[in-house]
Amino acid sequence: MPIFVRNLVGATLLWMATNAVQAQSLTLDSALQTAFANNPDLAAAQWEIDIARGGRQQAGLIPNPVLSVDAEDTRRDTRTTGVKLSQTLELGGKRGARIDLATRGQDAAALALEQRRNLLRAEVIERYYGALRAQERLDLAQRSLALAERGLVVANGRVTAGKTSPVEATRAQVQLSEIRLEFNRAQMGLSDAYRSLAASTGSATADYQSVATPAQSTPSLPPVAQLLARLEQTAELRLAELQILQGEASVGLEKAQRIPDLDVSIGSQYDAGARERVNLVGVSMPLPLFNRNQGNILAASRRADQARDLRNATELRLRTETRQALDLWQTANTEVRAFNQQILPAAQSAVDSATRGFEMGKFNFLDVLDAQRTLIAARTQYLVATAQATDAWVRIERIYGDLARF
Repeated sequence: MPIFVRNLVGATLLWMATNAVQAQSLTLDSALQTAFANNPDLAAAQWEIDIARGGRQQAGLIPNPVLSVDAEDTRRDTRTTGVKLSQTLELGGKRGARIDLATRGQDAAALALEQRRNLLRAEVIERYYGALRAQERLDLAQRSLALAERGLVVANGRVTAGKTSPVEATRAQVQLSEIRLEFNRAQMGLSDAYRSLAASTGSATADYQSVATPAQSTPSLPPVAQLLARLEQTAELRLAELQILQGEASVGLEKAQRIPDLDVSIGSQYDAGARERVNLVGVSMPLPLFNRNQGNILAASRRADQARDLRNATELRLRTETRQALDLWQTANTEVRAFNQQILPAAQSAVDSATRGFEMGKFNFLDVLDAQRTLIAARTQYLVATAQATDAWVRIERIYGDLARF
């Protein structure tokens, strides 16, 4: 086969293999795009926009006229027949108040959808990084398994050579069995993490074999002053402020309901006995002597007051959550750096040294076990620290949305 043909075939196979790996690995951007397109909860929330639009359309309609036909006496020669058309005229600005309240409802639906998108984004990020940690946990379990298997081989070799007690081999076997159990748990945890992530993206099963590790583990969060300065722009706080406006609009509508509507009617009445037609004109209006809608006005006023207090409570909670999340993020990232730069390398070095010393007869196997357990515990704590850093990032994302806009 000519060289250029072999090169072409090799390049084609390499391209196909690369594409296959990429197709089996899910990136964060791809997960977010899929979730926004396919998540059923978000799709259901989007219908609220049209629902609110329908409410706004209905609020602007005026009452239908009423056509009535009545007859007095069933005998044809003496019957009196009347035809009347009535129209209710809304007074007191009821229609405008309804439109105002419905318009606030449209704005609230848009903000609620924005908040739901922020929550979905944070959920996908949380589950994506949860899958990453599950992958890393499985990888660490595999390393620990290899380490324990190596220790068992060394222990059996020294027992066979008569250089150590068979108890050392038993201890090594127990350690290996414990790590195999952890390996099995890590496999189950990874499957659960993949399924949770797939559910967020709107799929019942995971159609990928791994999640790709981003270039940056977690983004650098803005300082607390910059975040708090944009607190007024968050969807949740804007929605809380809009609910105050909704409450005030509801009060306006209830006050408008105090004014009775005017019913105007015109018609014609024909008396068959007298063979005479009479035109009819009528005006009617309820007298607001007892019911002046005072109960509904009071309830709407108190709901508006409640919305103001809820808005203040929301701001206080968001400020507190922002500071707590940033403190957690800084602490967790400090721990992650310490594990990467000092703790994990030192623990790995201790295991290697203890194992070599045991092979040369300088240490007993308890020293090897102690070093292995220290390394496993350090790796576990490292995963806890990375989970805390991700949790802090996700909490900020829930409040402020995409941090890339900062």
